[in-house]
Amino acid sequence: MFGLFRKKRQQPAEPPFWRTKRLRDMTQSEWESLCDGCGRCCLNKLENETTGEILYTDVACRLLDTETCRCTNYENRKRFVPECQILSPRMVDKLGWLPSTCAYRLISEGQDLYWWHPLVSGDPESVHYAGISVRGRVVSERDTDDLENRVVGWPK
Repeated sequence: MFGLFRKKRQQPAEPPFWRTKRLRDMTQSEWESLCDGCGRCCLNKLENETTGEILYTDVACRLLDTETCRCTNYENRKRFVPECQILSPRMVDKLGWLPSTCAYRLISEGQDLYWWHPLVSGDPESVHYAGISVRGRVVSERDTDDLENRVVGWPK
């Protein structure tokens, strides 16, 4: 009688797409989902002309919603902010200023996503709870033009 209720063998789960695909092979939806919503790439940066070192500021692009850490006009951002870098698989390795926590950079370097990434945690707020995002730590460039005095070390 007990044999009638055999436990079904579970099939091994498929590995997530970011572990099996190269950036250039991802669908648009997969690519977009890699963005963890930290907002770090939307910080104004200064380049030391002598050393080439990139210095981060706590001044965010005027299009960044500093509460949600998302672009307020994502589809048209290049029109309103001409210097905005549109990230693509070809660009990832060329942008040395991408934070070390950036999913695009991690995948490009053959690493896995951190536990707080929304694709891993299942919670879009986990990037904020973990203290990775810029939420609560930045001002909009609409409110200041003093970049030189707003250099910070935490986004790296």
